[in-house]
Amino acid sequence: MAEATTAEFTDADGIAIVYDSYRAEGEARGVVQLLHGVGEHAGRYGALIDALTGAGFHVYADDHRGHGRTGIRQHGGPERLGRLGKGGMRAAVAALWQLTGIIRSENPDLPLVLLGHSWGSFLSQMLLNEHPEAYDAVILSGSAYRTPADMNALPLNARWKTPDATGLEWLSRDPEVWRSFHEDPLTTETALLTLFGPVEAARMYGRPRKRLARDVPLLLLVGRDDPVGGPKSVHKLADAYRKRSGLTDVTTLVYPDARHEIFNELQQEQVRGDVLAWLEKHFPSGR
Repeated sequence: MAEATTAEFTDADGIAIVYDSYRAEGEARGVVQLLHGVGEHAGRYGALIDALTGAGFHVYADDHRGHGRTGIRQHGGPERLGRLGKGGMRAAVAALWQLTGIIRSENPDLPLVLLGHSWGSFLSQMLLNEHPEAYDAVILSGSAYRTPADMNALPLNARWKTPDATGLEWLSRDPEVWRSFHEDPLTTETALLTLFGPVEAARMYGRPRKRLARDVPLLLLVGRDDPVGGPKSVHKLADAYRKRSGLTDVTTLVYPDARHEIFNELQQEQVRGDVLAWLEKHFPSGR
């Protein structure tokens, strides 16, 4: 994995947010701000980070409020990993916007791509609604149209429930992913509604903003068997970005047989290749 420089900043509530930055190999042509999902942390994206840095992109990836190394320090141990703490969802979004400011100040002349997975994709949608001028492209993985009707409220592993199920089959078809997630001291398997509570969980709901001030290129990636939203929900999201927000460059890719974590799926090399090809189209390496 690419070598990380680890740093931190203090958010508005005095919580230290830990993040890593990775330098592009050779001359940089852009920067990616990477947002992880619920119950996990930035360290689970090593292969993707390597692909991005190898293709000429700096990468910044934080452990969000309550999560990973940030959460361990915030809560004084692993017992409350995943709990957002004071300020909840709004504070989590504000901290990510604070990191965007750091990235922009350190890389003023490079285009900035926002890449969010799962909960990170919902946070990305919120950031794009509030600050469309700040991002030059957005990639959403394992996302959904953020309404109660279009996000799965059932147990995410229901489709794979058997007497010997681990409860993590919904993540990927690869049993190694289940094992590594379960054994990772910086992850939690507690359900999102339990972690956030009903009030903060409801703050995830929302739709793409009407008439975004900037026509930002958007790439949506989803597994056909993703239980969080799935293709129907993601196609609805893409349609909303076109019709409500006025975006003209919206691409949706659906991966057959893939579950939620497409960057950890059996066809993960294809997924990374598709991301790099889309980035090459929008930020050519030769320019």
